[in-house]
Amino acid sequence: MAAAMVLNATGPQAMAYGSSGGYNFGYPEGVSLTDFVPEHIKHMVHPHWEKFPPVNPMWHYLMGVVYLFLGAISLFGNGMVLLLFMKNKNLKSPANFLVANLAFSDMCMMISQFPFFAYNCFSGGVWMFSPFFCELYACLGSITGLCSIWSLVFISYDRYNVIVNGVGGSPLTTGKAFMFILFSWTYAVGWSIPPFFGWGKYIPEGILDSCSFDYLTRDWNLRSFGICIFFFDYCIPLFIIVFAYMFIVKAIVAHEKAMRDQAKKMNVSNLRSNAEANAQSAEVRIAKVAMTNVALWLICWTPYASVVVQGLFFDKDNITPIISMLPALLAKSASVYNPIIYAINHPKFRLALKKQMPGFCIHEEEDKSSGADTKSTETQKA
Repeated sequence: MAAAMVLNATGPQAMAYGSSGGYNFGYPEGVSLTDFVPEHIKHMVHPHWEKFPPVNPMWHYLMGVVYLFLGAISLFGNGMVLLLFMKNKNLKSPANFLVANLAFSDMCMMISQFPFFAYNCFSGGVWMFSPFFCELYACLGSITGLCSIWSLVFISYDRYNVIVNGVGGSPLTTGKAFMFILFSWTYAVGWSIPPFFGWGKYIPEGILDSCSFDYLTRDWNLRSFGICIFFFDYCIPLFIIVFAYMFIVKAIVAHEKAMRDQAKKMNVSNLRSNAEANAQSAEVRIAKVAMTNVALWLICWTPYASVVVQGLFFDKDNITPIISMLPALLAKSASVYNPIIYAINHPKFRLALKKQMPGFCIHEEEDKSSGADTKSTETQKA
C-alpha cells in the first residue's frame, strides 16, 4: 500500500493531492485531465478533454507495461522475419518482398512509437516532449501504419491473383513488387504530411500520453481531412482485402467441390497424387489464414475507425480518454500479429527458421516434390 501511495504521488498527478503529508484516493472535485499538461503543450490539447477528470494513475502504468510487452514482441518478431529474409536466398521471391516490407514498416512503427509512449506513461502520464515532437510522433505513426495497411492490401492482391486467376493471372515480378512497395510508402507519406501544411492537425489524444490527428474539431478543414483519412485509408483497403480473401475462399471451395464430383464419377476416393495432396494442404491453410486475416483486420482497425467516425459526425461526449486510447493501442498491436500471420506461419519461412534457429523447435517438413507441382505449390504458399 505504501509503495502504491508513493507511485501515485509522483509526476504531475501529485499536484492534485492534498499537501499536508496525507494522501487521498482519487482527485479533488473539479480537477481536469488537462490540469497536468505542461504549459508548452497546453495550446495543442483539444478543449474536449477538459471536461474529463484525470484517469486513475494505474491506467498510465498499465498501458506503459502493455506497450513495453507489445514493443518487445513486435521488434523481436519483425526483426526475425527480416533476418530470415536477408539470410536465405530462397525466401527472396517477389511475394516475400511484400512480406518483408510489412515487417519493416511494423518494426519502424514500434521504434517510433512505443519508447516515447512508455516514457510518458511512466513519467506522469502526459506528453513530456515538445509540441513539434508531438506532431512528428503522430506523423511517423501515421506513415508506418498506412504503409503496413497498404502492404497488406498488396499481399492480399497477390494471393488473389495467384489462387483465383491461376495461370491466367499476370505473375508478380520483382519490379512490380518494388512498385507496390514504393507506392505504399509514397501513399503513406502523402496522407501523413498535410497537417504540416495546414490541412488537418496533429494533437495530443486520449489520456494525453500520445498524439494523433484531430478528429474532434468540426471546422471543415479538419473534418474534411478526417473524412478523407477514413475513406481512403480504412474503407478502400478494407474493401480490397475482404474482396480478395472472399474470392480466394470461394475459389478453393469451388475447386474442392469439382474434385469431389470428379472423383465420384470415376468411383475413386481421391484424384490427387501425393504432390497434389501437399498442394491442397497448402490451399486449405491459405483459406484458414484468409479468414484469420480479415477477422484480425476488423478487430484491430474497426474500433479506432469507429472512434474517428463518432468524433467526426456523432456525439463526442461519449469519447472518453480511455475509450479513445484502447482502440489506438489495439490498432498498433497489429504489428505484433502481422509477422506471425504473414511470415512465421509461412511454410518456407518456418523451414528457414528451423534451420537458422533450431532452438525454437519448429517442425516443418521440407517439400520433396519436384517439377511443375513444386513450383505451383510454392507459388501458392507465397
